[in-house]
Amino acid sequence: MNTALLLLPDFALILIGAAIRRWMHLGDHFWRGIEKLVYFILFPALLISAIVKTRLDLGAALPLLATAFAAMAGGMLLGMLPKPFTRMPALTYASMFQCAYRFNSYIALAVAGMLFGSPGIATMGLIVGAAVPLANFVSVWMLARHGEVGLWREVARNPLIWGTATGFLLNLAGFVPPAPVQVFLGRLADAAIALGLISVGAALRLERTPGVGGFSAWLLVVKLLALPLVALVVGAQVGLTGLNYQIVVLFAALPTASSAYILAMRMGGDGKSVAWLISATTLGSMLTLPLWAAWLARV
Repeated sequence: MNTALLLLPDFALILIGAAIRRWMHLGDHFWRGIEKLVYFILFPALLISAIVKTRLDLGAALPLLATAFAAMAGGMLLGMLPKPFTRMPALTYASMFQCAYRFNSYIALAVAGMLFGSPGIATMGLIVGAAVPLANFVSVWMLARHGEVGLWREVARNPLIWGTATGFLLNLAGFVPPAPVQVFLGRLADAAIALGLISVGAALRLERTPGVGGFSAWLLVVKLLALPLVALVVGAQVGLTGLNYQIVVLFAALPTASSAYILAMRMGGDGKSVAWLISATTLGSMLTLPLWAAWLARV
């Protein structure tokens, strides 16, 4: 029950965004401005802030990261399986494909902290810091491949990738930001969480692009059920136990990241279907995450 309650604030922000869009009539220009602010300023600050504060011990964490990457790779492969049987536009498919493996890092850290305290936050933070570049690169590559822009051009100017790279370089260099800088980045990170989810809600129309219902249902099953099973099997094979094993399975069971919608919109994709999938996986995870957590507690 406590795990489910942790998800309610984020889902409430999505609903608030939908209500504001419907009743305040602020116009498309306003929402495009919000999307740009989140994409180019707030989300990079969030990534830098989170990664700089994460203690990286890659030598001791290799089995943990290998399991997390295996789960993401499983999502990518399962997301590709239906492609030969779909008739949706290429950009719609590329936009929705992200939802098979991207993860909501805000919910990740909240759940890890609630269940396991500071050790859980540190372990989940390591996974998130390492997995963000892979998730961003594959998403940009897929959208650029099916769009009218080049991959390397989009990668070179993608602020999420630059934010991640900057955070890693500062972390590896041992740089600790002065207290005022940490507070500044923290304020921007807090705004990213709220405005990012509100912008998702603003794009929510409670409907998908026609012809994507079957693919949407498949991605829901993949994200909330199949990926945790992959993490369970791979984690056991590489010898994970205890906290690391539980955290990596919960990581695999997370709902889709709100940044998937922002990226789809910025690259001319199908934001409406992505927003629906983000909302659906978030709502669905309110049921599945507590079940996975309860099952792991008995392992």
